[in-house]
Amino acid sequence: MSVFKYRAFTKEKRTIAGMVEAPSEDMAVDILRDKELEIISLVEKRSGSGKFNIVLDRVKTKDIVMFSRQFSVLIGASVALVQSLKLLADQTKNVKFKGIIGEIADEVDGGAKLSDSLAKRPKVFSDFYVNVVRSGETSGKLDEVLTYLADELEKDYDMTSKIKGAMIYPAFVLSGLTVVGAVMMIFVVPKLTAVIAEGGGELPLATKIVIFISDFLANYYLLVGFMIAVFIIGFRFFLRIPMGKKIVDIVLLRLPIFGKLFQKIYLVRFTRSLQTLLKGGVNITKGLAITAEVVANAMYREIIVETKKEVEDGNSITSAMEKSPYVPVMVSQMIGIGEKTGRLDIILESITNFYSREIDNTIANLMTLMEPIIMVIMGVGVGTMVAAIIMPMYSLSSQF
Repeated sequence: MSVFKYRAFTKEKRTIAGMVEAPSEDMAVDILRDKELEIISLVEKRSGSGKFNIVLDRVKTKDIVMFSRQFSVLIGASVALVQSLKLLADQTKNVKFKGIIGEIADEVDGGAKLSDSLAKRPKVFSDFYVNVVRSGETSGKLDEVLTYLADELEKDYDMTSKIKGAMIYPAFVLSGLTVVGAVMMIFVVPKLTAVIAEGGGELPLATKIVIFISDFLANYYLLVGFMIAVFIIGFRFFLRIPMGKKIVDIVLLRLPIFGKLFQKIYLVRFTRSLQTLLKGGVNITKGLAITAEVVANAMYREIIVETKKEVEDGNSITSAMEKSPYVPVMVSQMIGIGEKTGRLDIILESITNFYSREIDNTIANLMTLMEPIIMVIMGVGVGTMVAAIIMPMYSLSSQF
């Protein structure tokens, strides 16, 4: 199969652009003509630049959030489904996403269900997204479901953005320190330590350590770079192994400072996703099955899968949660109350709101804590250099 980028006129003489998948150019032309499009240009995407194009044209979470919000507004304003999709395709800037929305519009216009068209594109629309839309179609409340889905996706996106934003500053500073330290060790320190070594005498332990590290980096920097590359590739491969992913997820949950934050993030993903599905009309067992894939942590996935089995066996939804150290007692108790009162979706919303505020407070505290930690790291680095290089040179100069 090849992918062709096209520009064409519609029956209304409106210019559209998108992509079509076909075995050959002739087949691509036939597909577009079947859609009653007048082709302006048709170009095959070359495999040589494919990876680069994927990076530029990939559909980001922000694109999905904006699409969902605008889609919900159009449907809520009683704009026809196909017309809404075509309007969104026209104003979407991402070329790849524009083509996908256009294809979905054509499929729906041809009689396909919206949820079925979305399900054919799992790399763009998750199982979670598809099932919420499907429940809206079934209940006849697609506008309400889309609005609710857009709200929840927006909240999840905002939470993720805050976490990434909080990590940018320390990551940038520590990366900068690492680069500067490596440059000094390779190019600057050898010249200084050569002067110290020529002076004779017993060198301090700190100086010997710095000289060893500097010599190793200067002489084997290619080996160090190769080892780092091997480690990164090996780690990514390790993450693809189920046991490896589980080990990493356990470590994340047990980190001294960030472990509690990760626990709260996964709990919010679980409660928010399950609440959205229940609110959309998805039954509890299917909702748990979908949420297990959304939560993105092996330990919480096991808890949710076990919870699903307990529910299918007729037991309480909290049976598996009460046994896990990763689910706070308050959460399992509140979910149990929601189950007994028949207000599980409302209880899940309360838990989500509570832990969302907890995440905001934790991130704010971490940002406050990061600054002195970074200052201490910088101080230790500078102090080590002074003790290892400057002090011996000062002692050497005082002998003359």
